[in-house]
Amino acid sequence: MLRLLGNPRQMCNGVTRRDWMQVGGLGMLGLSLADVLRWEQNQVLADETLPGFGKAKRCILLLPYGSPPQHETFDPKPDAPVEIRGTHNSIPTNIPGVRIDEHLPRISEIMDRITVVRSMTHPYPTHCVAYATSGIPTYTPALETRPRDPKLWPYVGSVVDFVQSRREQGQSLPTVPRNMALPWKMNSRGGEAASVQAGPYAAFLGPAYDPVLTEFEGKASRTIPKVSPNNGPTHQVEDPYAGIEPECQFRLAGARLRGDMTIDRHKRRRSLMKQLEQVSRRIDRNLATDSYDRFEQMANALISSSQVHEALDIQRESMAMRENYGMHLFGQSCLAARRLVEAGSRFVTVFWDEYAYLNTDWDTHWNHYYRLKDRLLPGFDSAYSALLLDLEQRGMLDDTLVVWMSEHGRTPKLNSNKGGGRDHWSSVYCLAMAGGGVKAGEIVGQSDRIGGDVHDLPVSPKDILATIFHLLGIDAHTTIPDRLGRPTPIAGTGKVRPEVIA
Repeated sequence: MLRLLGNPRQMCNGVTRRDWMQVGGLGMLGLSLADVLRWEQNQVLADETLPGFGKAKRCILLLPYGSPPQHETFDPKPDAPVEIRGTHNSIPTNIPGVRIDEHLPRISEIMDRITVVRSMTHPYPTHCVAYATSGIPTYTPALETRPRDPKLWPYVGSVVDFVQSRREQGQSLPTVPRNMALPWKMNSRGGEAASVQAGPYAAFLGPAYDPVLTEFEGKASRTIPKVSPNNGPTHQVEDPYAGIEPECQFRLAGARLRGDMTIDRHKRRRSLMKQLEQVSRRIDRNLATDSYDRFEQMANALISSSQVHEALDIQRESMAMRENYGMHLFGQSCLAARRLVEAGSRFVTVFWDEYAYLNTDWDTHWNHYYRLKDRLLPGFDSAYSALLLDLEQRGMLDDTLVVWMSEHGRTPKLNSNKGGGRDHWSSVYCLAMAGGGVKAGEIVGQSDRIGGDVHDLPVSPKDILATIFHLLGIDAHTTIPDRLGRPTPIAGTGKVRPEVIA
């Protein structure tokens, strides 16, 4: 349905001023009112025929920055030449005829809970988290290092939060934020030369709709070699993604009172501020002032409520449970994510981020096979399988959508860099979804014989966004206002993919 979320001002006939502005704006694109109404009716009819709407109450998005290789995860090519298939073998799964990488044995046993899309594709073989996780229609590499660029569109989790907040307008904010991300701000610990990247931000919705971030506090238990970019020197790095000590914790970033500030003093200050705010009520309401108010409400809620802090306290879990997820940063982050959605968060993002040096972890231009075999694939195998089975045993998997998604894939042909490597590739790659209204045990789409292009059923990351919104009970055709009030489709050009919906 064609609609704009925000603060409507109704005219006497029931149509809002914003609706008329929206239709007028579409007229500039050559669409008449009749065209708009006809399109809207068709969309309503189309949506009603699709199953799965609202089946997911919550979503956990697992985002391995730098992008896993399709060949060494969900789309091995055992019959391809060695320079394509690489050195890994494949193993059968519990779905007849479906094979995955040999270093994913636990996932192979639960493939009947998962749908894998083997035909993801888009035109940008660059780090483009902001493209893959928002409705923005085009992309340039320059945008990636400008997380607050006005050209960017809102992150999927921010849209979910914004839409839900408009549905619950007038109600107090939830004690556990709807939109959270961990273990830290993406790309904030990637080494001296790293810069915070675009992607998980609310863009024109305002920074109050950014994901609420955590900080990780803990010590790595392993030291590993990491190769610098361009075949530079090898560094020994204490890497928490390789292993962490059990005495680790997550806390809310910045949600602490000053040492001399008690809860009572904080509440008295809040009361005084509310009285002062009475004076400024003549200011017109808009996204900017809403964002400011929301910042204040959220900060107060996070400081005074113990619920989110308890949810982040993974020390409350048994050691057996923690070890099942994997005693490494990704495993413990996935465990914290389960605790957050169980406590009421609606959209939780877990980054598997760069750490200590650029082109590390899943960005395997160098040292490809050592990194995959030593920690990337084992870490993914333990955490992902444990998360799905844990949700299932708690009766939560059917209404919790879990998505493993990155920004692109990797080249079908290995390069000659130190330790081997695969470079960026977006012509075809893989994505995995489970729970929350998704089919179980399905392979959607195919790549060609070398895993270099789509052979059948191309799927855009925008289609995945539309499908996520649909499963979460948000019409994928919803529009939200940009900075100029223009209607912006939340999933861009994406369409709901019935191939993945149960």
